[in-house]
Amino acid sequence: MNIIHITDNKTWDEAQEKGIYEPDALSDIGFIHCCLADQVQAVLAKWFKDSADLVALEIDPARLSSEVVYENLEGGRELFPHVYGPINLDAVLNCRKIGE
Repeated sequence: MNIIHITDNKTWDEAQEKGIYEPDALSDIGFIHCCLADQVQAVLAKWFKDSADLVALEIDPARLSSEVVYENLEGGRELFPHVYGPINLDAVLNCRKIGE
Protein backbone atom coordinates (compact mmCIF):
# COMPACT_ATOMS: atom_id res chain seq x y z
CA MET A 1 0.00 0.00 0.00
CA ASN A 2 1.45 3.33 -1.07
CA ILE A 3 1.71 6.27 1.29
CA ILE A 4 1.16 9.99 0.67
CA HIS A 5 3.24 12.96 1.70
CA ILE A 6 1.86 16.49 1.32
CA THR A 7 4.24 19.34 0.69
CA ASP A 8 4.42 22.62 -1.17
CA ASN A 9 5.46 22.70 -4.80
CA LYS A 10 8.60 24.78 -4.08
CA THR A 11 9.95 22.23 -1.59
CA TRP A 12 9.29 19.42 -4.06
CA ASP A 13 11.03 21.32 -6.87
CA GLU A 14 14.06 21.86 -4.63
CA ALA A 15 14.17 18.13 -3.80
CA GLN A 16 14.20 17.24 -7.47
CA GLU A 17 17.13 19.58 -8.04
CA LYS A 18 18.97 18.16 -5.03
CA GLY A 19 18.17 14.53 -5.92
CA ILE A 20 16.68 13.61 -2.53
CA TYR A 21 13.75 14.80 -0.41
CA GLU A 22 14.87 16.05 3.01
CA PRO A 23 12.37 18.63 4.32
CA ASP A 24 13.08 20.73 7.42
CA ALA A 25 10.80 18.47 9.47
CA LEU A 26 13.30 15.64 9.12
CA SER A 27 16.00 17.53 11.01
CA ASP A 28 13.47 19.20 13.34
CA ILE A 29 11.53 16.14 14.51
CA GLY A 30 13.44 13.20 13.04
CA PHE A 31 10.89 11.91 10.55
CA ILE A 32 8.69 12.90 7.62
CA HIS A 33 4.92 12.88 8.18
CA CYS A 34 2.91 10.85 5.69
CA CYS A 35 -0.60 9.49 5.52
CA LEU A 36 -2.66 6.87 3.75
CA ALA A 37 -4.89 7.76 0.80
CA ASP A 38 -8.04 7.68 2.93
CA GLN A 39 -6.45 10.08 5.45
CA VAL A 40 -5.50 12.82 2.96
CA GLN A 41 -8.65 14.93 3.24
CA ALA A 42 -8.56 15.00 7.04
CA VAL A 43 -4.84 15.85 7.04
CA LEU A 44 -5.43 18.68 4.56
CA ALA A 45 -8.30 20.06 6.64
CA LYS A 46 -6.36 19.93 9.90
CA TRP A 47 -2.82 20.92 8.90
CA PHE A 48 -3.00 22.64 5.50
CA LYS A 49 -6.30 24.57 5.43
CA ASP A 50 -4.60 27.92 4.81
CA SER A 51 -1.86 26.59 2.51
CA ALA A 52 -1.60 27.00 -1.23
CA ASP A 53 0.40 25.44 -4.05
CA LEU A 54 0.41 21.99 -2.46
CA VAL A 55 1.31 18.67 -4.01
CA ALA A 56 0.70 15.10 -2.89
CA LEU A 57 3.58 12.70 -3.37
CA GLU A 58 2.60 9.06 -3.80
CA ILE A 59 5.38 6.94 -2.34
CA ASP A 60 6.05 3.22 -2.62
CA PRO A 61 7.31 2.19 0.84
CA ALA A 62 9.02 -0.89 -0.63
CA ARG A 63 11.29 1.40 -2.67
CA LEU A 64 12.27 3.65 0.23
CA SER A 65 15.80 3.50 1.53
CA SER A 66 14.52 4.85 4.88
CA GLU A 67 12.38 3.04 7.42
CA VAL A 68 8.61 3.58 7.59
CA VAL A 69 6.90 3.25 10.97
CA TYR A 70 3.11 3.26 11.38
CA GLU A 71 2.31 5.04 14.61
CA ASN A 72 0.24 7.68 16.34
CA LEU A 73 2.29 10.11 18.38
CA GLU A 74 -0.65 12.26 19.47
CA GLY A 75 -2.45 9.67 21.57
CA GLY A 76 -5.12 8.66 19.07
CA ARG A 77 -5.86 5.23 17.67
CA GLU A 78 -5.42 6.05 13.98
CA LEU A 79 -1.96 5.12 12.69
CA PHE A 80 0.03 7.28 10.28
CA PRO A 81 3.14 6.32 8.32
CA HIS A 82 6.26 8.23 9.31
CA VAL A 83 9.44 8.01 7.24
CA TYR A 84 12.55 8.00 9.45
CA GLY A 85 15.06 9.39 7.01
CA PRO A 86 15.18 11.10 3.62
CA ILE A 87 12.93 10.03 0.77
CA ASN A 88 14.84 8.79 -2.26
CA LEU A 89 13.18 10.18 -5.38
CA ASP A 90 12.85 6.81 -7.13
CA ALA A 91 10.35 5.83 -4.39
CA VAL A 92 8.03 8.67 -5.48
CA LEU A 93 5.65 7.18 -8.04
CA ASN A 94 3.48 10.19 -8.68
CA CYS A 95 3.18 13.86 -7.82
CA ARG A 96 -0.18 15.57 -8.21
CA LYS A 97 -1.31 19.09 -7.42
CA ILE A 98 -3.81 19.27 -4.59
CA GLY A 99 -7.19 20.39 -5.85
CA GLU A 100 -6.80 19.00 -9.37
